[in-house]
Amino acid sequence: MAEDKYNLKNPAVKRILQEVKEMQSNPSDDFMSLPLEENIFEWQFAIRGPSDTEFEGGIYHGRIQLPAEYPFKPPSFMLLTSNGRFETQTKICLSISNHHPEHWQPSWSVRTALVALIAFMPTNPNGALGSLDYKKEERRVLAVKSREAPPRFGTPERQKLIDEIHEYMLSRAPPVPQLNPAQDSEEQNTNREGEAQSSLQEDGAIAAHSNPDPVDGENLAVGDRVIEEVPEAAVDANPGTAELRVSREIPAGGSSDQLLHKPETRAQKPADDRLFTWAAVGLTIAIMVLLLKKFMKSSGYGALFMDGS
Repeated sequence: MAEDKYNLKNPAVKRILQEVKEMQSNPSDDFMSLPLEENIFEWQFAIRGPSDTEFEGGIYHGRIQLPAEYPFKPPSFMLLTSNGRFETQTKICLSISNHHPEHWQPSWSVRTALVALIAFMPTNPNGALGSLDYKKEERRVLAVKSREAPPRFGTPERQKLIDEIHEYMLSRAPPVPQLNPAQDSEEQNTNREGEAQSSLQEDGAIAAHSNPDPVDGENLAVGDRVIEEVPEAAVDANPGTAELRVSREIPAGGSSDQLLHKPETRAQKPADDRLFTWAAVGLTIAIMVLLLKKFMKSSGYGALFMDGS
């Protein structure tokens, strides 16, 4: 790299050259990135798809553009390899890119950005600019295809760098995980079973809400309390006998008899009522006669009556 063509006193140039040396002296198996000979503000990179994801085994090439104010302003990123997560040849929107300069930190570097980009691969795109939402099976196919040949892009000098980076990544990359239709089918079946279970639980919840009247004597636990409901009367029931729907609270473990205690009522027979009435009348008359006799005796009317006779 012809360093003499750049102003080494420029903070951006000094920082970029420092990062180039660090990238070469401390290579990674997960990514590789180098600037173009003719322009150190233009970088080519390749990242390896994160393991245990649908991108595993893939080699994804891209382009980085560093601003003249780097590292005080963020770079922009563009993917060149079809991957099913980011559009190709389109500047993507990430918190580490120029779409969100408010998040960028001058202490971050090209290496930091590439590590973050790998972490972003399996995340939900959420409709971000330059994002795609392919199915996992389609992304797995693209991951395998990405190893066959590097993308064709730019000038011959740029293409030479792309090819060199691709060869380096292939030499460090593990074998592509074999697609296992049976395993995929098993995962799909597991997902279907989980969805079915959730559906059953939701159906049960709906059924519980569609039949709010519990069976007689059924208690509904709420926290540390128990709520017991009295069934609601039918709409067309006799208004004179219809019961109103009520909710009452009693302590947990308490007896519903304490809540729904009703005084016992006994049907009165007409014959018993008449007998009781005549007995009361007779007793009253007898008491009145005794009182009258006592009064007459105390006043002397009794003796007078006896003498005259």
